[in-house]
Amino acid sequence: MRVAVIGVGYVGLVSGACFAQFGHHVHCVDKDPQRIAALCAGRMPIYEPHLDALVADNVAAGRLTFGTDLAAAVRDAEVVFIAVGTPARRGDGHADLAHVFACCRDIAQAIQGYTVVVTKSTVPVGTGDRVEHIMRVVQPQGAFAVVSNPEFLREGAAIADFQHPDRIVIGTQDERARAIMTNLYRPLAEAAVPLFFTTRRTAELVKYAANAFLAMKIGFVNEMADLCERADADVAGVAYGIGLDRRIGAQFLQPGPGFGGSCFPKDIQALIKSAQDYGVPSRIIETVAAANEQRKRSMARRLIKACGGSVRGLTIAVLGLTFKADTDDVREAPATSIITALQDEGAEVRAYDPQGMDQARALMPDIAYATDPYSCVAGAHAVAIVTEWSAFRTLDLARLRSRMAGPVLVDYRNIIPAAEAAEAGFRHVGIGRRSVTAERPAPRIDLTQPQGAVLPELAIAAG
Repeated sequence: MRVAVIGVGYVGLVSGACFAQFGHHVHCVDKDPQRIAALCAGRMPIYEPHLDALVADNVAAGRLTFGTDLAAAVRDAEVVFIAVGTPARRGDGHADLAHVFACCRDIAQAIQGYTVVVTKSTVPVGTGDRVEHIMRVVQPQGAFAVVSNPEFLREGAAIADFQHPDRIVIGTQDERARAIMTNLYRPLAEAAVPLFFTTRRTAELVKYAANAFLAMKIGFVNEMADLCERADADVAGVAYGIGLDRRIGAQFLQPGPGFGGSCFPKDIQALIKSAQDYGVPSRIIETVAAANEQRKRSMARRLIKACGGSVRGLTIAVLGLTFKADTDDVREAPATSIITALQDEGAEVRAYDPQGMDQARALMPDIAYATDPYSCVAGAHAVAIVTEWSAFRTLDLARLRSRMAGPVLVDYRNIIPAAEAAEAGFRHVGIGRRSVTAERPAPRIDLTQPQGAVLPELAIAAG
């Protein structure tokens, strides 16, 4: 099939490359000529594992192309995806749909034959109706259908999520559009992935509801972690124990410094605003959002307390700047709140991240950046692990400690075994468990599965 994707940001580029891998002919369009030029030269505008190879393979096969001419791309396409950004609108938290509406006007002017116009961008319930109205005003006799097809891609695992999804949600009651979307996703349908057809408004709300629910699980386990610290329990055991309940599930039960990124914070705010517009209370979601913001702001106090109550004049090393591992995205990252609070308390901050430092420099130009973890901690009085990069799980702890001026290791992701940190001379402070030193070892919690059990879906995973 001939597919056009408008917008080569995170969603558009990953979706376009994966559709091309399915065998469709995909033309990705963006109004930024520099971004298109970079893609044509094989340079990715975002970091996503294996995306560069996927793009290169499909470009070489002639199935994936890039350009800036939206009209030409739409004229040749059977399906047009709108994958432009919908950031939080400045001032009120509503989703900013200006790019979506501008895009649909341009599409309406360019379509020639029957075209399925798909909103892949995350949009509030009712947006598809407005898109269709705008297009009908521009092209009253146009032959098209507007469909909602929300994405459920995790940064750092987007390609796997696209190629092996839990479900495909498609919002349309147009039978012709339904047949075309079925054909588009045929490789997944043949692999027994459920294609869930529903109304357009229902599909739009599924995306927001899913993100809000996952954020709620993160917020819940973070509150349980705080209780565990006071009650001398261990949150890892609590999370494992409740995760074994199939009604709850184990994913998104990893405690940490709060959620961030490009999706959860803005999507939750947009859902809250939609609920307010419809006059529906959303107290649970509002509480999740407020609790998360408070948690991110409070995380620096954990490190300050570990340093004796003051960090003025101390050097603090921060490992991890992105909101999660395997991405270069620092939007709404907990590290930003932690670093700002440490600076406000008089600390000198030095930071390192495997992929996010270029993005971080634009937000935090006044901190020092290191080239690796060991140079980052040189002379530091404390080190904070804020992002769960795999490289941080295998740090040489003895080497790390030998380069530092102080013994404090605050592990906001619980990725360093507390006993190993204590053996290396650290005072280990985790999340949801008591701090550990060589004199105060961590209790042993056996999280092994019962003999013979097969429970792969119960592996505790961060979002």
